[in-house]
Amino acid sequence: MNNNEYSNEILDETQDDSNSKYLFAKILSKWPYIIISVILCVVASNFYTKYLTPVFVTKASILIKDDNSSGGGNKGLSDLTALLNPTSSVDNEAQIIQTRHLMETVVSKLDAEVSYQYEGRFKSSELYPSPFIVKFVNKSDTLKPGKFFVNIRGDKVDLSKETFKKTVTFDQPFFLKGLGVIKIERNASVPLPNSGPLSFSVAPFDSRVSQFMGGLTVTLAGKQISIINLSFTYPVPKKGEVILNSLIKEYQLDNRRDKDIIADSTISFIEDRLILVGKELGDIEGGIQTFKQDNKLADMTEQSKLVVDNTNTSLDELGKAETQINILNTLKEYLKDEKNKRVFPSSLIQDPGFSLLIDRYNSLIVQRDKLLLSSTEDNPFIVNIDQQISGLRKDMLRNLLSNLQLLNITKANLSRKSEKFQGILNSVPKKERIYLGMARQQQIKQELYIFLMQKREETAIGKTSNIPNSRIIDTPKSSNSPVGPKPSLIILMGFIIGLSIPIGVIYLIDILNTKIITKEDIKRSTNVPVVGEISNNGTTSGEIIVDSKSRSAISEQFRAIRTNLQFFLSNPSDKTILITSSMSGEGKSFIAVNLGMVLAISGKKVLLMEMDLRKPTLSKKLGLKNDLGFTNYIFSSDIKSSDIVTQTPYNENLFVISSGPIPPNPTETILNDRMQMLISDVEKQFDYIIIDAPPIGLVTDAQLLAKYAALTLYIVRQNYTFKKQLNIPQSLYREKKIPQIALIVNDIAASRGYGYGYGYGYGYGYGYGYGYGSYGSEPKKGFFSRIFNRDVNQ
Repeated sequence: MNNNEYSNEILDETQDDSNSKYLFAKILSKWPYIIISVILCVVASNFYTKYLTPVFVTKASILIKDDNSSGGGNKGLSDLTALLNPTSSVDNEAQIIQTRHLMETVVSKLDAEVSYQYEGRFKSSELYPSPFIVKFVNKSDTLKPGKFFVNIRGDKVDLSKETFKKTVTFDQPFFLKGLGVIKIERNASVPLPNSGPLSFSVAPFDSRVSQFMGGLTVTLAGKQISIINLSFTYPVPKKGEVILNSLIKEYQLDNRRDKDIIADSTISFIEDRLILVGKELGDIEGGIQTFKQDNKLADMTEQSKLVVDNTNTSLDELGKAETQINILNTLKEYLKDEKNKRVFPSSLIQDPGFSLLIDRYNSLIVQRDKLLLSSTEDNPFIVNIDQQISGLRKDMLRNLLSNLQLLNITKANLSRKSEKFQGILNSVPKKERIYLGMARQQQIKQELYIFLMQKREETAIGKTSNIPNSRIIDTPKSSNSPVGPKPSLIILMGFIIGLSIPIGVIYLIDILNTKIITKEDIKRSTNVPVVGEISNNGTTSGEIIVDSKSRSAISEQFRAIRTNLQFFLSNPSDKTILITSSMSGEGKSFIAVNLGMVLAISGKKVLLMEMDLRKPTLSKKLGLKNDLGFTNYIFSSDIKSSDIVTQTPYNENLFVISSGPIPPNPTETILNDRMQMLISDVEKQFDYIIIDAPPIGLVTDAQLLAKYAALTLYIVRQNYTFKKQLNIPQSLYREKKIPQIALIVNDIAASRGYGYGYGYGYGYGYGYGYGYGSYGSEPKKGFFSRIFNRDVNQ
């Protein structure tokens, strides 16, 4: 690996680190802006906190009771229910508490669309309770949001809103556009504020519901704990407690209504059966009475009565079995039809396990209907409940078929027993046997009727004793201090924003900048050595600024370049220096003239060659004629090199070869064989030859001339040369197209934050101005100018 490749690898490896250091240094150089920005943002954020309304949190806890844990020893069935219920009932209840329809009920009952304010100097604060209350007599279908200012004068109330004004009397209904018919009542328990206007605001119903729901948080106390924690954030602690308490009460009432739905469904089912069985029982009793009258049948004998009693007992048991079979057959047909979603009674089923499954099924049906009020069927909770319902229907159907099988076996045994007694009855006289058959049917219907009556009463009593499935264990209580907004956090954010704005602007400017501003821009693009830097003072009254008596800072910069050239031109035969750049306007001629002067005043004989044949400017800058020069020498063999060399009036050691007339083909002119002869001649006569070449980035002339030079000085002008143009000298340096190349950074303005110090020790403190033109003393800057024009020093 050669030295250039190794050097470029080092440049790539250190580029990121160098960029970071440069950006950090640039940010530090702008510390006054950063401090001012931070102060302004911190003050603004502190002022902003004064306008914010503090928010308090109200917390409460409720215990969810397990409806399936009441009494009994059915532990196995309870475990089965838990197995069938992967999402606990506590999770479902927590979701129900957050449903929109519950909060809608709260907003409606509290008339929360209306809020009351006290108008302070900087902000309005909500009043609760309020010294006056707005009641809706006939509410408009769509409430129009707005704020009305209120002034109370005795029993009069002055209302105003923008251009609207109205005076009303307390408790007097009146029409208000956008609200409907309302009346204002005086709340005597709340005194009027001593000063400041009052107001009330009206928000649309849905907007207020969304606001309250946004402040509600429902969490579970733990996985194995049936406790739900509720928190509600609101600016007014007392009102927050009222809202949260109302929400809990509505939830409990809603739960009671769910149980009432199940009870009403059971009672309705039983009453339908009672009507049917009662009619059948009446028909049978009427038939018995007619039979007795027609056959003049008296009381049966004691033996017949015993037979009848035994038969009736057997038939009673058979009737109960048939009743259960009828009920189970009804439920079986119901379960087979997937369209049936309504609840059905569990109290009619004698099997406790099956009754438990029905109760669980009914509870899930009610929960599903409730969730659908504010959700869609795609809601994960709805989907989960549907899965549980489907599973329970299958389990109930299997349980039901099993019970039917057992009941049918029992019925068969009871039938055989009844047939035995029936055989005995057959020996009874015919009329008594007919009568006993009718009596048997009466007994069956009577037992069924009594059974249904008993269950109806049990269900009715159970309905009146329904209690919610939850109990409040921590009543709603608000925090003593606000939970937000936190002034310290807002001020910290202001501090961070105050830092971020100027840093972001500095970073953005750095990214968007395409021209060379700082020495880091050069270091990040190339590792071509820098031989010197020339400053600027913004004036343009002359080209030659170096003479034997000048002691300005810019003169010292050229003297430093003269010293540094010794490291590049260590061989006595190295005399020729080529000066080029990326494009015109970067100061090639200015550097050439003053570099020639600084070498000439040191006693060296210096020749300036004006080799920009396309756009010569050197002769003009020196005030010399350009009638006879290089092109004349190339195209006329009669002209000698000494004929075109002119001594300048600025120094006895400084000479010039002008370009002469502009040729039609500059490149071919340079390639002429007499070019080599000219260089050989002048190298014998002068200590230094400085070739002022055209821009190497535009034409090839400079590359053709570079072969005659021991050193090429590539001029880079601050805030003029594009960063991407540094690829040109980097390519020449890396590929060794030019023997030696170095950079001179020209036209550096301190206010641009270039930063000095390639080890050349600038900053003598002479107070001279920098630049192309006249170089007088720099005017003294004010305090703020000196602060805001700091450089990035590294």
